[in-house]
Amino acid sequence: MKFNNSGKLKAVTFSYDDGVTQDIRLIELLNKYNLKCTFNLNSKLLSQKGIIIRNGQRISHYKIHPDDVRDLYEGHEIAVHTLTHPNLTQCSGDEIIHQVETDRVNLSNLAGYDVVGMAYPCGGVNNDDRVAKIIKENTGVKYCRTITTNDCFDIQENLYRFNPTSHHLDFEKLMRLGEEFIALKPETPKIFYIWGHSYEMDFNADYWVKLENFFKLISNKDDIFYGTNKDVLF
Repeated sequence: MKFNNSGKLKAVTFSYDDGVTQDIRLIELLNKYNLKCTFNLNSKLLSQKGIIIRNGQRISHYKIHPDDVRDLYEGHEIAVHTLTHPNLTQCSGDEIIHQVETDRVNLSNLAGYDVVGMAYPCGGVNNDDRVAKIIKENTGVKYCRTITTNDCFDIQENLYRFNPTSHHLDFEKLMRLGEEFIALKPETPKIFYIWGHSYEMDFNADYWVKLENFFKLISNKDDIFYGTNKDVLF
């Protein structure tokens, strides 16, 4: 496996959930450093306005308008996050299929290409073997990302319960792992997979600066392939 026929044995990819307006600023930064990302959207919640209260702060959770989806995420990947963001472990088999496949079809129409990726919605225990099996056997989804970070760069066999390396707000760990990954001279393929929500960057005035510092560190290395989740996993 050499990512996307690049001849490289190391790959970096990002995954961001919910399709919020902070994605606009995030994409500007990603593009500045030639990085690629997969954005996981809830098609039935697009255009909705909301506020998240965290530590006494009110943070915007406004969703992207469907008419803007194709242009905004051009050059990156659009993927499933279910229609309405339920915890799939608490859903019936029919509801899982409806939430996933209908979202996938809706997003494919908005994107102008066949959407095949997914990130499980909700915190806590948001996936299990039953849910993964239903998705694999009954939808057009080919991979699903969990929220269980593993601090690891190894290739994983189970693409329907794929664990990311690190969450983007764990900046100290993110920089340490980034330095380790850059120094790595592997003999087998390795993936550095980062996930998060762009609205989380508004929790602290320093977060956007810290994320850009990580982008500066990890980007534009000759021996690293930079791709969307689909580019890296297939």
